[in-house]
Amino acid sequence: MPAFQATQQYFHRAADQLELAESLRVYLITPRRELQVQIPVEMDSGQLRSLIGYRVQHNRSRGPMKGGLRYHPEVDLDEVRSLASLMTWKTAVVNIPYGGAKGGITVDVSKLSERELERITRKFVDEIHDMIGPDSDIPAPDMGTDHRVMAWLMDQYNKYHGFNPGVVTGKPVEHYGIPGREEATGRGVGLLAMKLLGRLGRKVAGTRVAIQGFGNVGTHTAKFLHEAECKIVAISDTSGGYYRAAGIDVPHALRYAIDHNRLLHEYPEADRISNEQLLELDVDILIPAAIGNAINATNAARVRAPIILEAANSPIEPVADKLLDQKGIIILPDILANAGGVTVSYFEWVQNRQYYQWSLDRVRQELDKTLSNAFEHTWNLSRERKVSLRTAAFMLGIGRVARAATLGGIS
Repeated sequence: MPAFQATQQYFHRAADQLELAESLRVYLITPRRELQVQIPVEMDSGQLRSLIGYRVQHNRSRGPMKGGLRYHPEVDLDEVRSLASLMTWKTAVVNIPYGGAKGGITVDVSKLSERELERITRKFVDEIHDMIGPDSDIPAPDMGTDHRVMAWLMDQYNKYHGFNPGVVTGKPVEHYGIPGREEATGRGVGLLAMKLLGRLGRKVAGTRVAIQGFGNVGTHTAKFLHEAECKIVAISDTSGGYYRAAGIDVPHALRYAIDHNRLLHEYPEADRISNEQLLELDVDILIPAAIGNAINATNAARVRAPIILEAANSPIEPVADKLLDQKGIIILPDILANAGGVTVSYFEWVQNRQYYQWSLDRVRQELDKTLSNAFEHTWNLSRERKVSLRTAAFMLGIGRVARAATLGGIS
């Protein structure tokens, strides 16, 4: 199923509960602006290569639009459109004053040199600098991009518009970034896992967790939950899955990955399994933190974990989501579960506008407070309306955007 179509299914399910008029639904689901650009760039070999880049601005009813830049071979307009709309609802769920946007380039970063990556980024900024800015649209890192890319983006933007550190978030701390941004999404997943366990009357210590994905989000999630005395029994990356019933030594696995080009390849302290097998383990919590549509109609019936936290974007297809819900599996949706990243991005933007740097302790305290409030609102709405946490989160986000659009005057 196309990504944007899947997002629309969740949207309409929540809109039905809110009894939104059809005209307002069309306005809220339709992106405000979509841009596709050609990026001609000279590679290190001297060869000219033409890449395609995208930026979709979905909604600005609640503030400047916000969303990451994704560099991946499978990036296309439909995916970017879907992720931009999800950002609109995500920022509204955690109640930060943003709308949604998203961007990307169809490219495999693993086959690029650092100089090629920089040239591509700067060329992309040349094409989109007029539509982004600290008061209009603020990019951030996503799959295939990082703090270096954000620093290049800011530098190139500044060549056109002067010094504006708030044009992008996820920058290096030394380059007007904020401490705690790199850990934010994974830490948020861990915080919300503890909140959910508490609401379900379950103890945190000893909880068995499987995490698909050991990149930035997966590693910080694993670290946080390990320190909270959860038992991380399975982890995985592109090299495969690794399982140890007694629990994986997460600090050791992190050091191993750093020493092996950020991969767990041949990790010796656990049994080898596939990424697919990891999703079907008998654990207390399953955390898909890698690719979209990892849980689908084919494997949903074999998922045994009673709790799923969507650390990745759209890791569960709608048909699988329905099957899992019918089985009584509790799913904390991506628009809440992985909102820690955009929340701390907001803190970074605020810091940049004030020309004042926050401490790591303050960042963590504000993140905990923001996510806790969003979780409690979602949980209470779910119980009050007798709907899933996903539908409740969409209702919360869509309702806030709808009220802002109506009160401000749709223009």
